[in-house]
Amino acid sequence: MTAPVAPETAARTLHATKGHGTQNDFVLLDGRTGVDLGADLVRALADRRAGIGGDGVIRLVASADLPEGAAVLAEDAAATWFMDYRNADGSIAEMCGNGVRVVAAYARSLGLWDPADGELVLGTRAGVRRVREVEGPAGELWYAVDMGTWFLPGGEQAAADGFDAQVAVAGLDVPRPALSVDLGNPHTVLALAGEAELDAADLTRAPAVEPVPPHGTNVELVVPLGEERDADGAALGRVRMRVHERGVGETRSCGTGACAAALAVRAWAGPQAPDVWLVDVPGGTVRVSVLADGHVELAGPAVLVADLDVDPTALAG
Repeated sequence: MTAPVAPETAARTLHATKGHGTQNDFVLLDGRTGVDLGADLVRALADRRAGIGGDGVIRLVASADLPEGAAVLAEDAAATWFMDYRNADGSIAEMCGNGVRVVAAYARSLGLWDPADGELVLGTRAGVRRVREVEGPAGELWYAVDMGTWFLPGGEQAAADGFDAQVAVAGLDVPRPALSVDLGNPHTVLALAGEAELDAADLTRAPAVEPVPPHGTNVELVVPLGEERDADGAALGRVRMRVHERGVGETRSCGTGACAAALAVRAWAGPQAPDVWLVDVPGGTVRVSVLADGHVELAGPAVLVADLDVDPTALAG
């Protein structure tokens, strides 16, 4: 049975929005209503049978109202809104690349951001993220997020070796070497020989990573698909990916995971590798661009599918 929500939350109707970015889905809450985002409420809302259902819950809240927001405002005074993100199990996460795009669409729907006025400057536990409206490959509306800096925790040695971890995945015969990538949250990326192996992997169970990451890790399984040319003739890499997210399980997409996958494959490919990659996930396709300033950008769709009123007392049943 789902744990009961906090009494102060249960006393009134809770308004929520459901959204997704390449089918990585979230329950969105307006922090201006004073909702207290405790772990029990997160688990209840994210429950796919007894709640709304989602890979996580995101509260859009004024940065000034959170202790973590003080650091964000010190970094950039324009980051007046904060993405308070929780995994489906109620645990706090640093940020989520798909979630940032969905939050941007949510802020726009609330009248808190107009793309015509410039970028949305958003606070997260991984630092400031900047979002702008862009055009997708077919002319559709996409959002692009400057995901900030990234690094390989294993340093130069891991870059030279191509790995700094071993990952055992159910459905695959032996543990595989993998590369750690940090985008403000931890990732471990392993390459597979082909799409048949990718399809055979069983991600209903968490992969076993050695050495064990101190704060857990998202695990990305990738198959490099080579290079193609964009409309301007520039080289464009492509990779297919599945992901097991810590605190959630396998998801249809992961924004920071897509960035990690592209960055790892680019590192393995060497200095002539493309700077722009299309990453195919079960929920769609996103674009990852390695920027000259050491940052990485994630672009893709964001969709708001429903607004609804929730009876918090019903979540306890």
